[in-house]
Amino acid sequence: MLLFKSKKSLSLIISLIMVLLVLSACGTKEAKDEASTPPSIAATPAETKAPEATPIATVVPTVLTVKDALGNEVKIPANPQRIIASYLEDPLVALGVKPVAQWSVPNGIQDYLQKDLAGIPNISYDLPFEAVTSFNPDLLIIASNSEVKDGKYEQYNKIAPTYVLGDDINKDWRQALLKIGEILNKSADAQKALDTYEAKAKEAKEKLTQSIGTQSAAAIWLVQKNFYIVSENLSSGSVLYKDMGLAAPDVVKEVSKTGTGNWLPISMEKLADMNVDHLFLINSDKETGSEALKDAVWKNIPAVKNGHVYEFDSKHSWLYGGVIANSQVIDDVLTSLVK
Repeated sequence: MLLFKSKKSLSLIISLIMVLLVLSACGTKEAKDEASTPPSIAATPAETKAPEATPIATVVPTVLTVKDALGNEVKIPANPQRIIASYLEDPLVALGVKPVAQWSVPNGIQDYLQKDLAGIPNISYDLPFEAVTSFNPDLLIIASNSEVKDGKYEQYNKIAPTYVLGDDINKDWRQALLKIGEILNKSADAQKALDTYEAKAKEAKEKLTQSIGTQSAAAIWLVQKNFYIVSENLSSGSVLYKDMGLAAPDVVKEVSKTGTGNWLPISMEKLADMNVDHLFLINSDKETGSEALKDAVWKNIPAVKNGHVYEFDSKHSWLYGGVIANSQVIDDVLTSLVK
């Protein structure tokens, strides 16, 4: 038996043994843990993820330089906030844009748009320079060539960048919508609005065919005791005949060949001779008694006698054109003819 000389020596030896035991246990645990780690979790150089590349910032131009219909080079702000586009408010609203001022004439505004344009100040249809300046616009969009003749373009362009759609585009509301979408960097929105309209018109045409077949229709406007008939190819006439497939009476075809406006003058006698199944009457004389509708000639028109006259006031969209106006016309036609 081994004898220790003192209790102190014995305590020292016991302490050394305990340290050796602890070190031995730690070494064994580390070896065991390493051996039991699944290969799918253990990191290897091949599985180390490479650092992601830092994205390159996209540079958005602050100005879009384009040429308008007259060849003018126009520098359009990337995000204009104070637009004046007189009589082009329909496509603006369709694109979610509110102008700083809206078109007006002495006897009214575009009532059908007022849900979206309520509170927007009016500006005269002929865009006086002083009035335009007072609104401090950052972009002017002009519909037709005649509005900027005789040096007017240069005057407007001094106030704000001025883009002219031009007559060819302005007479086609679809092209106007797409062009305005393009210059405002909203092409996708413009195409979506157009696609939605086309689908609606197609469905409406199918409903009309099922309901009334190939019957004819015409839209007439009564204002200050005078009648006007809509052109076959413009305004709500384009909706009736091209988009919805209603038949155009011979009288409509005849006056449309020589007339250039959206609405063309027509006599009561000519109306009486017109062979038409349905009449859409836009009555601007309602407040003054609609005296012309009391005439015996009017009462003898076949469509009138048959109860096929559908009356709307001038606050409806029939007198205008655009994706919103025409969509509302479709609604009116379906409500009137599809039972």
